[in-house]
Amino acid sequence: MTTLQNDVICALATPNGIGAIGVIRVSGKNCLDLISPVFGKNLKEKQSHTLHFGTIRSKEGELIDEVLISVFHDGKSFTGEESAEISCHGSAYILQRVMDVLLAQGCRMAAPGEFTMRSFLNGKMDLSQAEAVADLIASESKKAHEIALNQLRGNFSSELKELRERLIHFASLVELELDFSEEDVEFADRTELLELVTTVLAVVTRLEESFELGNAIKNGVPVAIVGAPNTGKSTLLNQLLQEDRAIVSSIAGTTRDVIEETLNIDGILFRLIDTAGIRENAEEIEALGIERSRQKIEQAKLVLCMADASISNSLDEVRAWKNELQQTYPNKRLVVIANKSDVQTQELSDSEIGISAKEGFNIAALKNWMVNQITQGADLQNETIISNIRHRDALSRTREALQQAKTGLETNITGDFVAMDIRQAMYHLGTITGNISEDDLLANIFSKFCIGK
Repeated sequence: MTTLQNDVICALATPNGIGAIGVIRVSGKNCLDLISPVFGKNLKEKQSHTLHFGTIRSKEGELIDEVLISVFHDGKSFTGEESAEISCHGSAYILQRVMDVLLAQGCRMAAPGEFTMRSFLNGKMDLSQAEAVADLIASESKKAHEIALNQLRGNFSSELKELRERLIHFASLVELELDFSEEDVEFADRTELLELVTTVLAVVTRLEESFELGNAIKNGVPVAIVGAPNTGKSTLLNQLLQEDRAIVSSIAGTTRDVIEETLNIDGILFRLIDTAGIRENAEEIEALGIERSRQKIEQAKLVLCMADASISNSLDEVRAWKNELQQTYPNKRLVVIANKSDVQTQELSDSEIGISAKEGFNIAALKNWMVNQITQGADLQNETIISNIRHRDALSRTREALQQAKTGLETNITGDFVAMDIRQAMYHLGTITGNISEDDLLANIFSKFCIGK
């Protein structure tokens, strides 16, 4: 890894394809000395964070393009190294020619995520912040953007740092006791240590549990619209999307396959799934659609169980079906939606929502329910929410180690065993920020980045 860090790397930082401008990033020790000969100006003498206009020419003197080059001195760039960004015209041919010139000068192509990995290795950000870069690029909604941005700014890291410092203080007291075990000296008050572990355990558990929300926001919340044929599922989908996405017909079984669309509500991305109406004795093609509907119900986080409120027994059937689904999938959030509520024949409970999919009546209440089921009252702007499964797994291991330490303190187990559990907790917390990391872990994380980042 150290050898690779000594290379000067380059890569296209803008998407492939034709555009007005393309940007090529270059980073590494003395990279400005490599670029200067083909640019015709000594970039090493230029101040950091300045722009310079000129031309890029091949070694043979062939003019390739007029460019702007941004200069960043050692320690003052994203990577923490001497760096440059070459802005040229966005022709694929021009970009490739500029890359060829750089490679001929001694640069090498950057590996996926290598710029961000160098930023981490050079202490410009910790590992959780580096991973937030990828999440920020991939964010598809306002809330996903906010979670990634908060992590990039170091909010998560700061909270972990505080937890780790508490555990270090704890471990030092226990270790000190072990050093003086023969003198029977007690440096640590067991009651205070138990309170400390309990407090840290509560914070770690909260962060671990926030993954369910963070992951849903990051990847979009799957919402299945299910029910019997002709209850208005496709009409509801069209109403939510404000466009005629699904075919609406009075003929039962019109929707024969799953239709999926995305909807942004209050900055949260929902993946709406209009399923085939579920009924017995469906013909072959419709039956295939029904089977796919059942699969989508298993994948969904929210399930809208639709009934036709104008039919006397429809609500009771859907209520019974919803209860069965809830028993089968206890972690899913389900709600009964009574469509055509303007002509409904039965009273609705407080947990049920009456709408008119055709007229748009009470759709706002349904949207509020969807958002509330995901946020569960969480303050997304001020609370730390995790969305990375690696972080969740590390927090889970931290929680297990802390629980062991807590049990040990409660049962007066010897200090060396308690100290061992605390060291394990500190280790797992450290893997999140990169205080403790291994080359194969870093390779796995940064390999998922795009090239040029």
